[in-house]
Amino acid sequence: MTTQPDLFGVGDTLAIDETFATAHRIELDATSWVEHVPGWLTGNEVLLERLIATAEWEQRERRIVDRMMVEPRLTAEYPDVRQAPEPMLHTITAVLSEHYGVPYDGLWINYYRDHRDSTGWHGDWATCKRRECVVPVLSLGATRRFLVKPRKGGRSVVLTPAGGDLVVMGGRCQRDWRHCVPKQQTVAGARISVNFSSRFQAAGD
Repeated sequence: MTTQPDLFGVGDTLAIDETFATAHRIELDATSWVEHVPGWLTGNEVLLERLIATAEWEQRERRIVDRMMVEPRLTAEYPDVRQAPEPMLHTITAVLSEHYGVPYDGLWINYYRDHRDSTGWHGDWATCKRRECVVPVLSLGATRRFLVKPRKGGRSVVLTPAGGDLVVMGGRCQRDWRHCVPKQQTVAGARISVNFSSRFQAAGD
């Protein structure tokens, strides 16, 4: 089944594939996995442009060792998904909650303005305190590499989600693995990642 909550004219249809027909799961190890769902959202450029215009973007700082560094991206956070500016995000959250059996209720949105913006290696500890969590990430706009590697070191698994693709990290991925979106030399346009969070998962076991 495909959900089409709103239409804006020819070529501007926003639709999601509730069957997850293109999903491909990679078993990272015995307890961790990552799933790639190509083309899950149709019309992603519409949502990209709307979020660039309407989200409450902030330029944040982060302490690294003994100094504060400006994060190389913009961020908008909605602990209550009902406050998110685009109704399509409410629909997407409901579909993901039903499919993965997790009550998603918040959003963390990153805006990579071009190929020079990035996110370093990390795990989503603040929102994933349970032993096993499922974290969906929806990509909008430009194609960028998404890397996952073991926490203790080792070879990276490389995904290249395009606009409209869904990447889902599950099992012990947030505890035993790290992920990043690296800078690149090849020129790329704007990309937004929409990360879906859950107070249930943030509360711990």
